[in-house]
Amino acid sequence: MICTTIQNKTYDEILALLDDPWIEMAEIRLDRCRLSNDEIEDLFANTDTPLIATCRISEVGAKEAERRLSVAIRAGARFADLELEADAAFSKRFRGICEECGTEIIRSFHDFSGTPDLDYMKQVRDRCYRYGADIAKIVVTAHSADDAARVMALYGAGEPDGRAMPGPGAPCGTRPGPLPVTDGLVAFAMGPEGRATRIECLKRGAPFSYASLSDKEAAAPGQIDYLTMHREVYGSWRGFFRNSLQMPASKSFAQRAIIAAALAEGRSHLRGYSPCADSEAALEAARTLGAKIRIDGSTITIDGIGGAHTNLETLHTGESGLLTRLMIPLMATINDCPVTITGEKTLTHRPLKGVSDIMASFGVIVRENTVPMHVEGRIIPGVAEISGKDGSQLISGLLTALPLFEKPSTLIITDPKSIPYMFITCDVLKHFGIKISAEMEGDEKMIEEQDWSGCTGVTFKIRGGQRYHASDFDIEGDWSSAANFLVAGAIYGKAEVEGLDTKSLQADLTIADILVEAGAVVSELDGAVCISRAPLEAFETDLNNAPDIFPIVSILAAFCEGESVISGAGRLVGKESNRAEAILEMLSGLGVSARIEGDDLHVAGETLTSRLLNGRMLKGGSFTSRGDHRMAMALKIASIGADGPLTIDDTACVAKSFPGFWEMFD
Repeated sequence: MICTTIQNKTYDEILALLDDPWIEMAEIRLDRCRLSNDEIEDLFANTDTPLIATCRISEVGAKEAERRLSVAIRAGARFADLELEADAAFSKRFRGICEECGTEIIRSFHDFSGTPDLDYMKQVRDRCYRYGADIAKIVVTAHSADDAARVMALYGAGEPDGRAMPGPGAPCGTRPGPLPVTDGLVAFAMGPEGRATRIECLKRGAPFSYASLSDKEAAAPGQIDYLTMHREVYGSWRGFFRNSLQMPASKSFAQRAIIAAALAEGRSHLRGYSPCADSEAALEAARTLGAKIRIDGSTITIDGIGGAHTNLETLHTGESGLLTRLMIPLMATINDCPVTITGEKTLTHRPLKGVSDIMASFGVIVRENTVPMHVEGRIIPGVAEISGKDGSQLISGLLTALPLFEKPSTLIITDPKSIPYMFITCDVLKHFGIKISAEMEGDEKMIEEQDWSGCTGVTFKIRGGQRYHASDFDIEGDWSSAANFLVAGAIYGKAEVEGLDTKSLQADLTIADILVEAGAVVSELDGAVCISRAPLEAFETDLNNAPDIFPIVSILAAFCEGESVISGAGRLVGKESNRAEAILEMLSGLGVSARIEGDDLHVAGETLTSRLLNGRMLKGGSFTSRGDHRMAMALKIASIGADGPLTIDDTACVAKSFPGFWEMFD
């Protein structure tokens, strides 16, 4: 990324500059800008532009530098820069406040006289890390091409090999093959001979480089103005900038609410509905049960069947795995004869693992493990221990059906997966008069951090003799759909997404945490979730509870410097495609190195600027979505960063969850 140095400006002038879309990141020279404490605090607390707080001791003295930096850090500075020569006490306090506030530490070294030998610069670099640096910044003065090559050797390309650096104003050439990089290093040279190193460091993996507002406002000799640097780095590439993107309704909430309203006595109103294939299948299933349905804009009115039983021989569930698993226990509760559940498209060859065994423990026979499947018998309520390793959807079906029996039931879930979706079911059912209590078991991580991945078991206690009651229910916006646009903003520019609940139970809300860990700027403004590009670095995350965002998170990883590890690959086999296999095929076709080890997907990433400068953008070409809506959307987001046209064989499959995706993207 290009970090523009802002100095000798007033508060209002700085705010105006930060509105410039060409300034993607900024260093605020607190030693050279006359700002009050309130102005510093407001500046660093209320901008989505990644900011570096810099205050040179040599300019204002140690005491004043510490005061100004402390105000900026506590206000929310993304980075804070402290010279390496600061005394030990100051360094310790600085490190403590940065760690407390989550600010990344830059320890910087400057040599305004020349370029030291390589061994000395390596020692300086190591000292920066030893003193707590997340990023080591080494800036020297080059008097020759050899000096410039020597500072670039810090990036692991070996000793200077005699190759001349490009001259002032010359574009950086593409070197064959990837260059070794040193994580968290910003190293370049000042002066005319060092000009090209300010861009060359980006090629070699630096998270950002510095530019000036103009030639007259350069903070150091040889600094390039930000518009010129932008042209040299990005050329004609334009990125992704979108505002006011309205997300569709969550089909996870919509399908559950439609079925609950169909079972209820009385008239329910579901607000905030937007159609997709899976939710439309739920509406058709509700009609088949006998519910009367009217749709007026984004509101669905449903007159439920109350306590009535059905006598259906067949029930169609479209392509929805969730709807199928919801209806299997329900048919074994309210249907008075054996029933065949049918489906279509990818559902017909997706194995519904564990269904037969689990339903057998309740006295129900389910023949076949794919649709069409024959369901025979009536559920026998009681206490049952169930493995959750194959997912939460059938458990959600049992939670929907068991309250209708007079006898109470207890479900003891071992090895639970997709845990948030079980609690979404309980939350929706509660709105329709069904009460279910839950107790979670887990390790210290779950207890202290409320982390789903630390949960080792869930026990649901379901009172018998309950009945569904009509309700007015607001359907949430869909975090699964939003993840695509949020990742696009984080990699390529900015995005503003509306219609989301930031306190949602949806598992895919975790995309916000993943983006923060990767380094993107995430904020909430007037009900919209806003994402801005920032230096991205490798991350580790567990998606066992959120498998739907696995494809788009793998695209994010491809643009994060280093190797990211995404757990939960084992959950992907039974989706609309074998997603683990499909993701590896996709990444390989895009030119991204990736592998699966056990349950983990490892992705080798590279920053956008490094890809642009080294000619290593993602590869275009022809790709298959395998009829999987999540894969199709991830491929489209990848296409923004491709070196040529990227075509997808089946784009209509997105209608399953997000029929408006292509129109919104364009």
